[in-house]
Amino acid sequence: MFKIIAIILLAISTAGAGYFGWTQKKSNVAVTAQVAELEAKVEESDKKVEATEEELAASKEMLPPLMTKAQELEAVKAAFSTGTVLKDLEAAYAKEKKGLSTERQLGLAGVRLLTNGTKDPATVEAFQKALEMTDWKGQQKVICAAQNALAAAGEKIKVMSECAPEAPAGKADAHGAPAAKDAHAAPAAKDAHGAPAGKDAHGKDDKKGGKKDAHGPADAHAVHWDYEGAMGPENWGKEFPTCGKGKSQAPLNIKGPFEKVRFNVAPDYKQGQLKIVNNGHTIQVNVPAGSKIRIDGKPYDLLQFHFHRPSEEHIDGKPSAMVVHFVHKNTEGELAVLGVMLREGNENPGIKTLWAHAPKSEGPEVMPDGVMFNPANLLPKEMDFFHYDGSLTTPPCTEKVKFFILKTQVNIAKEQVTDFPFKMNARPVQPANGRPIYTN
Repeated sequence: MFKIIAIILLAISTAGAGYFGWTQKKSNVAVTAQVAELEAKVEESDKKVEATEEELAASKEMLPPLMTKAQELEAVKAAFSTGTVLKDLEAAYAKEKKGLSTERQLGLAGVRLLTNGTKDPATVEAFQKALEMTDWKGQQKVICAAQNALAAAGEKIKVMSECAPEAPAGKADAHGAPAAKDAHAAPAAKDAHGAPAGKDAHGKDDKKGGKKDAHGPADAHAVHWDYEGAMGPENWGKEFPTCGKGKSQAPLNIKGPFEKVRFNVAPDYKQGQLKIVNNGHTIQVNVPAGSKIRIDGKPYDLLQFHFHRPSEEHIDGKPSAMVVHFVHKNTEGELAVLGVMLREGNENPGIKTLWAHAPKSEGPEVMPDGVMFNPANLLPKEMDFFHYDGSLTTPPCTEKVKFFILKTQVNIAKEQVTDFPFKMNARPVQPANGRPIYTN
């Protein structure tokens, strides 16, 4: 009996020892897993700390230049704080009989900003007036300065994507896209009724929809427009008020009766390096300095020319296959557009050269090596014209643009019309609202 009891106790002890060993092993496995998890978290934390330290170091490097700029700004503000300069400037500008140019209006707004700050209603009003006076196509810097100032003042202003502050080289911009390494890395000129080479003139954003801008406090965002869909011409006025409310909008249906004028237009265009761009709205050629046109003896510099399909202007209710708009600007900032209607006919040699180098899709400006072009190649011999006062035919539809549409049309082959990469990029004709149409 004693022997049996001893065997039972031994069996129980052995089983207990085995169970104890099994539970210890299980516990060790769990502890090992926890340790591995903690080690992974520590490693991840170390990486975050390292990244934070790198960002902190980079921020410290950026701090001195920012401090310098802040000191410079404070010094400038202090110089204007008495208000003397503002009073002198206002007094001087009050003597301007023709009114202020856009640049002077913007300068006046800037001095008011430095003197009175962003909360001053007169400052906001001055920047708003600068925007009303200017046009995107000729003066992008003016528009950007005014839009960013109004955004900083907390105004509900729509800021174009092109006006967003540039991100430091090599870093992502406000939209999360890598910043361009230099000024030439970004797409060049968008279409322009007056934009210099490399500038956007439509105020357009990407075709997939407007990107959000960095000016969060002002609830500002880039504005997208197009020739069809939700932001087609009939809806431009929702984002660009002048497009909907302006009384001198272009293009027009040109029909009589006409009023006579005695002056003429005389182009003096020069051959230069071809610089051509597909900006997503049209094919545009940016013209080197030197080409001019004289209107009643007054010189205007040719900035660029671009194409619309079909023609934006109609003659007696009928459009032509296409039109080329030559955009000029004088020293006072006034814009003049010379329009040449293109009708289907024989092949146009000048168009053949342009189409051979025109990008098929939107992108940066192209400068083909050794290819020269003279804009005069697209002009007819006769320079008789119809004339009316209109506007930019693309947003923001700024008015006070002089239009001269030549009566003589130029041939373009049907295949050349088809090869134009835009099936339709013409704004519909606008109400004349009693405006006279002149002819020489």
